[in-house]
Amino acid sequence: MRALVFGAALSCISALPVLAQDGPKLDVPYVPTPPQVVEKMLDMAQVTERDYVIDLGSGDGRIAIAAAKRGAKAFGVDIDPERITEAQQNARQEGVSDKATFKQANLFETDFSDATVLTLYLYNSINMQLRPTILDKLKPGTRVVSHAFDMDDWKAEEVAKVDGRTVYFWIVPAKVEGAWKMTDGGKSLALDLKQSFQNVTGTATIDGKTVPITNGKLRGAEITFTIDQGGGQSRTFTGQIDGNAIKPSTRQGAEAGNWEANRAS
Repeated sequence: MRALVFGAALSCISALPVLAQDGPKLDVPYVPTPPQVVEKMLDMAQVTERDYVIDLGSGDGRIAIAAAKRGAKAFGVDIDPERITEAQQNARQEGVSDKATFKQANLFETDFSDATVLTLYLYNSINMQLRPTILDKLKPGTRVVSHAFDMDDWKAEEVAKVDGRTVYFWIVPAKVEGAWKMTDGGKSLALDLKQSFQNVTGTATIDGKTVPITNGKLRGAEITFTIDQGGGQSRTFTGQIDGNAIKPSTRQGAEAGNWEANRAS
């Protein structure tokens, strides 16, 4: 297939089947996407051989094949058996059938929790139906890329334009909302964190004084926030979330300081 020789292209997939006697009714039309859009999606997600890319609605397999050509393991799901057969043939033709596999299934009945990268080219309404599962089941740090359609008030980390088409990129955030006990050197602090997707607000209580937390941001399992320490001084903390604990980010080195936080029981 010539399109696969010169680069992979993402297809718009039939995601929501209404089963009829003569086969599944396709609610999302199959529409091929230019190769440069797919390459941009994979670039934004920084797909490498370490990734497991799951394409929900895989059409003729173009995005999974493109990811496999970068060395990633890829898995595509589509409700249309004709598309699955075509995808399997294309993977064999491109020499990546060992890395790119496909299954006929309803995407809403598919477990995609093991993905490190999730790709979508569906409708806004379908994205919104998938959003709770994406936020609840995917590991923090999983990258999500969607062609043409966003996730409403979950704002993308990055938005790109490719030949008039829009690509959206998110990183699944860890869950941090709630009460935390923090120690910073010899000081004890109480944190009350509020979360709206990747954005974090809240308060810190130090020696009986409550101050706002500012510049709160999640990027996967990494959190950054600033606490007003009084006297015109403030301190920014960057930590790694591991279950019910937050520890200083190792990439900060000595600048990270001696602090940690744990969820209050």
